Amino acid sequence: MDTPAFTVSELARLLGAEAVVSDRLIEGIGTLQSATGSQLSFLHNARYQSQLPASRAGAVLVRAEHRDAVASVALVVADPYIAYARATALFCEQPGADVTSISPAAEVSASARLGKNVTIGANAVIGDDVSIASGVTIGANSVIGSGCSIGENTRIAANVTLYNRVRIGALCIIHSSAVIGADGFGFANDGGKWLKIHQLGSVRIGDRVEVGAGTTIDRGALDDTVIGDGVILDNQIQVGHNVNIDDNTAIAACTAIAGSARIGKNCTIAGGVGIAGHLTIAAGTHVTAMTMVSKSILQPGVFSSGTVMEPNRQWKRNVVRFRQLDELSRRVKCLENIVKQHTEGQPE
Repeated sequence: MDTPAFTVSELARLLGAEAVVSDRLIEGIGTLQSATGSQLSFLHNARYQSQLPASRAGAVLVRAEHRDAVASVALVVADPYIAYARATALFCEQPGADVTSISPAAEVSASARLGKNVTIGANAVIGDDVSIASGVTIGANSVIGSGCSIGENTRIAANVTLYNRVRIGALCIIHSSAVIGADGFGFANDGGKWLKIHQLGSVRIGDRVEVGAGTTIDRGALDDTVIGDGVILDNQIQVGHNVNIDDNTAIAACTAIAGSARIGKNCTIAGGVGIAGHLTIAAGTHVTAMTMVSKSILQPGVFSSGTVMEPNRQWKRNVVRFRQLDELSRRVKCLENIVKQHTEGQPE
């Protein structure tokens, strides 16, 4: 595979930077410390500004106020981090030639419908009545269950499992070991024995969604579990049955979302968050790491729970005090009543 290369002038045009004239070739991206003369770098966080003069990068994405500190070529943009994100698309590995490529070791049902330029890796299994749009890539050992549909230019990595009737939109990325459409956790207690509630819904995923490695999204009990457009899910996330995650929400690793929770648009959920079932989180809400969301959040804001790290000795002392809070509260109320009785009738 050929390595992409652009002149600095071309990058300025492609990334919306102020125009520069330079034929220097850029063949990749690196940090300010590690970049070579053939690589692009960027300054997003001012704490790294001191690294600019010594950086060997061939060009650096910066805001206007930092242009004079760049030792090579400054590419001045409104937001270096956004420009960097766009640059990664220029230098990432691109799919091969525009031809349909199906491994002889893949198993594709005769009733599956494939668009143009579809790639299917070795030992992948494509079930009955599957619809795969143009430009889709399916990695080795992935299983696409019967009745699934996959939108244009979606990339499914190796070892992904889509259970029957899962629908995925266009321009999505599904990373390895993701499992989409397994049964939700539904059981009824029948005289001390667990009776399985068969999950009759499925999963619907919108356009431009990214699902991280090892993430699981359960199928709905009756209605579908729904993931909106532009949602990004990090690795190792559990999405329970009938959860609804609205457009452009981002959720970090190791978060667990119980069944029938509804998360609004443009939320950010940090890592390790627990979200109880059957509640609502308002659009635009931010939940900090390791928070337990036990009730609905009806107005957007920043929400946290738990205690922050501190030296073990101090933490142990505080735990003892936590246990005493109820008794301390009763003592304070008792003292308040005594003071009130003592002051009643006294002249001011």
